[in-house]
Amino acid sequence: MREVMVVANQTLAGRQLLEEVRTRAAQGETRFRLVVPQSKPSAGLVIYDEAVRDASQVRADLAMSVMATEGIAVSGEVGDADPFSATMDAISVHRPDEIIISTKPATQSGWLRRDLIERIERATNLPVKHIVTDLDHESLPFQVTLVVANRTAGGEELVEHLKSKASGDPEHLFIAVVPQQGGDGAAAHRARKRLAAMLARLQEMGLLASGLIGDPDPYTATVNALELFRVNDVVISTLPGERSGWLRANVLERVRRAATVPVEHVEVPESEAAPAVGAR
Repeated sequence: MREVMVVANQTLAGRQLLEEVRTRAAQGETRFRLVVPQSKPSAGLVIYDEAVRDASQVRADLAMSVMATEGIAVSGEVGDADPFSATMDAISVHRPDEIIISTKPATQSGWLRRDLIERIERATNLPVKHIVTDLDHESLPFQVTLVVANRTAGGEELVEHLKSKASGDPEHLFIAVVPQQGGDGAAAHRARKRLAAMLARLQEMGLLASGLIGDPDPYTATVNALELFRVNDVVISTLPGERSGWLRANVLERVRRAATVPVEHVEVPESEAAPAVGAR
């Protein structure tokens, strides 16, 4: 079976790249290996290296999920922050027959400024196809919803709301962000546990979902995610009214002012929420 390696990060959801993969898959006897170099955020955005890796993993997970639903043989990995090193490392292990590299246009692409295409061609002697995706002028090939929740991440109202959004659209994607709660050393562990439970529930319902934990401040976590991912809308889930620290801090309205996409609000009763930090 022929193996095609696809190297991309922010452009992994590009319409032209997806069509290229579909066309090759339709020819039969082809499997794809996604390599997603860790992508540094834009200047001025402060975010931990772990979150950068997590964001790349989310892109890989969702791309593989979409391709798998279409019957495309695919696997993937997150690579080094340097795209040349990430590509060469993957080549040494997987020995592909050809490579597809997807980038932003030349005026926006750090990869092209570092002559990535030519360097890979010279170093490998493999066929390399270059696909350009202009994220500023190209619509997403599928709907993507950003979901932000912590204690309410497992609430029935939230899960049912997300299920209804995906009704009739098997390739609707969900990116979950669970801000860390509390300033103690176990905050990240708690957030990851809630994230894992939420993703398992969504995936059991047949939804395509991946996610990451976020900054302890829910506003910062949401704005960072909007910088890292292109989405069509946002769903923020909280406890009702005054029971919600997020609502008391006007997180919902602040996100609505900052976002360029619709922001929905789903309340979950405290009886369905995870216990507060320190609760017995």
